Amino acid sequence: MAETASDERAKKNVQRMLVDTELEHLPPELRWREWMGRVEAVIFAASEPVTRSVLARVVGKNCNIELIIDDIRAELAGRPYELVAVAGGWQHRTKKVFGDAIHAAFGQQGGQGEKELSQAEALVLMCIAYFQPITRAELSSFFGKEVSRDLIGVLRGQELIASGPRSPQPGAPYTYVTTKTFLSQFGLDTLRQLPDFEALEDAGLLSKEKLLAGDIMPDFSDRDEDRVRQEGR
Repeated sequence: MAETASDERAKKNVQRMLVDTELEHLPPELRWREWMGRVEAVIFAASEPVTRSVLARVVGKNCNIELIIDDIRAELAGRPYELVAVAGGWQHRTKKVFGDAIHAAFGQQGGQGEKELSQAEALVLMCIAYFQPITRAELSSFFGKEVSRDLIGVLRGQELIASGPRSPQPGAPYTYVTTKTFLSQFGLDTLRQLPDFEALEDAGLLSKEKLLAGDIMPDFSDRDEDRVRQEGR
């Protein structure tokens, strides 16, 4: 039987009863330190970004979670890792300055197991991020070359994109949207943090005209389909 909203609330109330969240027996300074320890422990133990609603289960109802996060970040200032806001929550991340050391220890993927995207895959992912929800036909039209199903499959396989709402076009094709995994992998809290498209053009990092002409996407489908077959997808 599906769990009702009242059942979920009851479960959360039981969870709060198992842990004294208010800590009224402690002086304010020690209470704050305990809340900090709990918040950091929960985030450290999680395999994905931890949301405010989850953290609220282990601290008092009047606790300011943003201030707790700020104090934890201050204490981590001299450490090789930090607390970052990604995908609507918070997560421990190694500081970028140590990226070379991590790659030297674990290889190019830094021990995370993610395959490096090809140029075509990265550009299609970028296009989906900026223009979502968008269909495969619209992507193909945008680049002037067919975007293969296998290429889309690679992005879906890494959980960077997912199916969005059906398009109102004839046949009601599926659209594609980015996921929380996309936000997390690229260190974004929300899509509003994506660089401004015009700013990228002004900086010479992107040319919409070249994208439309397909000038920067050689071997757009064949190479990636070969790659997928070689990987046994």
